[in-house]
Amino acid sequence: MAPLSEQGSADRMDADVIIIGSGMGGATLAAALAPSGQRILIVERGERLPDSPEARDPAAIFQRGHFRPAEIWHDAAGAPFNPGNYAFVGGNTKFYGAVLLRYRAEDFRPLAHMGGTTPGWPIGYDDLEPFYTQAEQLYRVRGDTAGDPTEPPRSAPFPFPAIPDEPDIAALRAAFAAQGLHPSSLPLGVDIDRWLARAPTTWDAFPDTTGAKSDAESCGLAAALKHPNVTLVTGTRVSRILAEGRRATGVQVHGPQGPRTLRAPTLCLCAGAVMSSALLLASASDEHPAGLANRSDQVGRNFMNHNLTAMIAFNPLRRNRSVYEKTIQFNDFYLTGGPRGEPLGNIQMLGRITGPILAGESGLPLWLSTYLAERSIHIMAMSEDLPDPQSRVLWKNGGVVLDWRRTNVEAHDLLVSRLRQAMRRAGWPLVLSKGFPKSKPSHQCGTARMGAEPSTSVVDSDLKAHDLDNLYIADASVLPTSAAVNPSLTVAALALRLGRHLAARRP
Repeated sequence: MAPLSEQGSADRMDADVIIIGSGMGGATLAAALAPSGQRILIVERGERLPDSPEARDPAAIFQRGHFRPAEIWHDAAGAPFNPGNYAFVGGNTKFYGAVLLRYRAEDFRPLAHMGGTTPGWPIGYDDLEPFYTQAEQLYRVRGDTAGDPTEPPRSAPFPFPAIPDEPDIAALRAAFAAQGLHPSSLPLGVDIDRWLARAPTTWDAFPDTTGAKSDAESCGLAAALKHPNVTLVTGTRVSRILAEGRRATGVQVHGPQGPRTLRAPTLCLCAGAVMSSALLLASASDEHPAGLANRSDQVGRNFMNHNLTAMIAFNPLRRNRSVYEKTIQFNDFYLTGGPRGEPLGNIQMLGRITGPILAGESGLPLWLSTYLAERSIHIMAMSEDLPDPQSRVLWKNGGVVLDWRRTNVEAHDLLVSRLRQAMRRAGWPLVLSKGFPKSKPSHQCGTARMGAEPSTSVVDSDLKAHDLDNLYIADASVLPTSAAVNPSLTVAALALRLGRHLAARRP
């Protein structure tokens, strides 16, 4: 590819497609587009994460916050907080738990919850199913469809068998089944043998520096960069998207070479639900006074992040000998369980919590944290956070303001109660729980929702901005609903679908 221009010009293009962000959406989109031969430029504000002893050190990660960014956001009251929003090549997937679940087929249709009714999607599960299958192949997902009553139809099996339960988790699976529940294997993007050869740790929040975890860098980006027409630039922050009329004309960036403008006939925004909406709002101009792609006043709105509660189920007479732990789930309450049969959510294992991890998360002394961790099982309840236009991302005084308003809390509390009862029946009588704080937007989605009606959405069903003819968004911001499963695989499937669309309409 020719060298990037320092200032750019209206008649000189730096690429055919500029992709902003190298996380799950951006990396997967690049992988889908790479075979088309189009010149693809991926702009990433972070750098590649180097290997280090801290990548295997729970105290460094959970107590000292070694990898946490220095970034500060504010809540609606103006209080600052440090979000768990990582800026590395591969984005937040460098630290994710690698759960790669499909949305259930019912999630694409309106669903009545205890806290309200979801709006449904402009596309159905059948429209996305082929791309779910492709995403599972690209991200080397290990799973098994057996046992899950909510498993949607699929055109192909998982590419690899499920990661095996460790003995104490196999016993928990059997204890759940004895209660009439339907435990099943979590679909995971981890090569367990390769991961454990690196160090005997879980993978939640531990960064992947070996390629053993199927993150956006080691899968999507690696596939894209095999093609000579794909270029990645790092340490380069996009500060503004430029537009004239119905066309985005370029991006202003700041990087090692200083400020410059990059131009391409097609721009794809893939910076994540918070940062993508913030960038659109920060790109306001005289022609677009409310922000780019925001004639509907929907950019930043409908922020969702799941209702999440972590549980430590303790028994002083039992030991948990597992290393990674995170292999099972059950969805018996995913589509029903409320007082009138409303959905409640998903139950899945957490990564193994050790003494240093618990000490870092709770502030308890290390000796007490180790005693509790060695005699407990660690599990999570996840419920759908419903779209609310007042729950939103704002851009004020050059920074992010996150006004997250939780919804559907009553359903989540009921799910937590059901899980607590199941753990006690499984032989873990003392159950401690803690909700995830607002400073951990780990499943952030919404803010640039997909929809057929331009007055109530930001992008159409092809992920093109309603207001602009050449700006696309491919990350969790476009999700109309959060469902109650991890969003990563759905983001990847949507990016693959967009890649097919853009390859077919090559300029």
